[in-house]
Amino acid sequence: MNSIEINLLTNTAGTQKIMVDLLIGTVAAGGSVSFMHPLAPEMAAAFWNKSFEAAARGERAVLGAWNGEALIGTVTLLLDCPPNQPHRAEIAKLMTRVDYRGKGVATRLMEAAEALAVEKGRTLLVLDTAKEEGASGLYEKLGFTLAGEIPDYALKPHGGLTGTLIYWKRIGQSR
Repeated sequence: MNSIEINLLTNTAGTQKIMVDLLIGTVAAGGSVSFMHPLAPEMAAAFWNKSFEAAARGERAVLGAWNGEALIGTVTLLLDCPPNQPHRAEIAKLMTRVDYRGKGVATRLMEAAEALAVEKGRTLLVLDTAKEEGASGLYEKLGFTLAGEIPDYALKPHGGLTGTLIYWKRIGQSR
């Protein structure tokens, strides 16, 4: 997987379709990324339109992982924090195509998001993940610290409640 290229994504017609397909596939596979299965393409497209509009305003950055011409994963770095939190950014919507999971794609995306956050002057990253079938092992491997759990936080894509785990990590400074 050394041929993976990570870059910032913009809202082109081609990127939009790939991102819609990735989101629908992630939800269908049980990924807890705020949507329920089955996810309508129109709803997925509206989500990405809003995300790319926010990125154009500098409120977030949408990163994509490419293997040649194939988009195999994405992560969003939320930068639009309240005035008393200019030092913080949030990780959201980490998704890897099912056939590329376990191959280091998510790690590469997270490392790129962290580097971008440091570049933007951020010193704290936060994120949340589903307790059941979430990516807690990945986040802990990457140095994130569990702050706690909120039980019954959200519905799983195919139904039933799951808790969410809240993580944090200091970045871009001597630890």
